[in-house]
Amino acid sequence: MKSNYNDEGAECPDWRKVLAIYMQATGSEAVMFDRNFQLFAPQGNTGVEQNICRHCSGSSAQNGAADSGIAEGGTMCRALHREAMIEAGCQGYPRIYRCELGLAFWVSPIFDEKTLCGSLRGSGCVIGGADTSALAEKYSSSGCQAVGPEEFSRRVCALPQIDEEKLKSLAELLFMCAESLSSGSERHRETLRLRSDQMDSISALIDELKANHGDGSAPPVYPLEIENRLIASLQRGEKLETEKLLNELLAALVFYRAENFRLIQLGAVELAVLLARAEANTGGIATEDNSRFVRQIQDAKTIRELSGTLHHMADTIAASIALFQGIPHASAMRRADRFIRKNLSRKISLREIAGEAGLSAPYFSTIFKEEMGENLSRYINRLRVEKACRLLLETDRSLSDIACDCCFDDQSWFSKMFKSFTGLSPGRYRSQGGN
Repeated sequence: MKSNYNDEGAECPDWRKVLAIYMQATGSEAVMFDRNFQLFAPQGNTGVEQNICRHCSGSSAQNGAADSGIAEGGTMCRALHREAMIEAGCQGYPRIYRCELGLAFWVSPIFDEKTLCGSLRGSGCVIGGADTSALAEKYSSSGCQAVGPEEFSRRVCALPQIDEEKLKSLAELLFMCAESLSSGSERHRETLRLRSDQMDSISALIDELKANHGDGSAPPVYPLEIENRLIASLQRGEKLETEKLLNELLAALVFYRAENFRLIQLGAVELAVLLARAEANTGGIATEDNSRFVRQIQDAKTIRELSGTLHHMADTIAASIALFQGIPHASAMRRADRFIRKNLSRKISLREIAGEAGLSAPYFSTIFKEEMGENLSRYINRLRVEKACRLLLETDRSLSDIACDCCFDDQSWFSKMFKSFTGLSPGRYRSQGGN
């Protein structure tokens, strides 16, 4: 759903209404932050946000601003909430956390296409069984006495106590609210979640390496044998085994290259070349997609991005290998496919393609549909639409430029063909982030 969200928070009835309904339904508090992690102060009293959070952070509303614990002076809470919002944005998950005094918070990211444009944060409860006297004692010794310890205890005791399961439910409901305010984010969130799972696996493998070799008991040796197993697994189409081995190699890169990101990045490029070789060894030659993946690795800023790109590359190559497995003229079809992909920007004839495949045009036309499952014309148009999809999501080029680059004669024909494959017009596809 496209929201009326903007950086100033003005003229945004959607998010205010969503938060009002959430608070009324759950009895908890909720506020909204912009892309710079600055609070959009809701109209009226902010409840626990005003009466508890800013006091336990040690900050008071300065210059008349309701700060919810993250204005100037609330450095500790500001950093805590900012870190939670960044982590939720990176993972695409709701994030549950507690402040130093034990108060519970939960945040969910809001996306505009692939960009984190804000966050919703809930609060207003404590976990059941919390020792309010211990909280008051910690508050009293913190040097942040905006109110007295007795008043602080009274306010904390007034908060509802809930169990962990209810806290998770509150976070999930807020996540659904954030989804309703996001634009075109479903696929992006799924990508973030997949990357998060991959990073969890890599982190566990790194911890294992540290446990086994962190004391210097054995010299670091890069596991070259795993590379050979990775290639074989990829060529056999064993997806889970490929993911596992790729994570092992990435963990080894991080561990053995001493967390020097530049060296890790160079190692990731070498892994990309290794993955491309897996396709080449089956009779094909790495496509332009593989060059694009290498560029993405070179532009990456985090290990999470490196991991996501390499896993995406492995999936793409696995699909390409599977496409030609078990067909009688696999070598000829691969050569034809490679030629088509290289020339999607211009008109190409059946005779040219058949010549690249080493077959006569009539024979090639007959066996192509039998072995590839669709006629040549539809196959070419599908690849052109797939290229257009990438350009729509990854560039800001105009629809007319993209249509021309994908060899569609005019805008109307481009829209017609695009919709026949995706169910959406090119403009709608872009605005919805590919969903």
